[in-house]
Amino acid sequence: MAHFYDFVPESIRKLSIREVIDAYEAGADVPRQAFAGLTREQRIAFPVPGTWSIQQIVVHLMESDLVASYRMKRVIAEDNPAMDCYAEAAFAQRLFYDDIDLEDVCEIFKRHRRIMTIILRRLALADFQRVGRHPESGTVSLDTLVRVYVHHLDHHMKFVREKRAVLLGG
Repeated sequence: MAHFYDFVPESIRKLSIREVIDAYEAGADVPRQAFAGLTREQRIAFPVPGTWSIQQIVVHLMESDLVASYRMKRVIAEDNPAMDCYAEAAFAQRLFYDDIDLEDVCEIFKRHRRIMTIILRRLALADFQRVGRHPESGTVSLDTLVRVYVHHLDHHMKFVREKRAVLLGG
């Protein structure tokens, strides 16, 4: 069974929790970079067949961050809560991602990350060892959740950069 932490690069694993929180907060404005200077047609295009558009990636980043923060809050507030999975591909297909205003999406992402950062900064170091149960990954600590979502943003922005290069010819 793959564990959440298995996908986090060593560079993020080595950071102190305070450094990870700083990185988490620093990501608040990153999704806006994904579509800067692109037309609507470019945002919803599929320059790499079989993958998501830039628009879908940006909306996915917001959706997944909202799911992640809900998981984090439950781990903080409850003892060993069960975490849900969600069908991210179904969200992208069925929730009209192409019609959602990306400025709104980025504002929600930014403000929500900042609110979550306030919570994370007020916790004791021991709180980051609190855990929840994920049906696919097993026991997951708050520490791991924060690190995973720092990486999640970096991971998807790499794909955005590749798609932008194809779309903009460079």
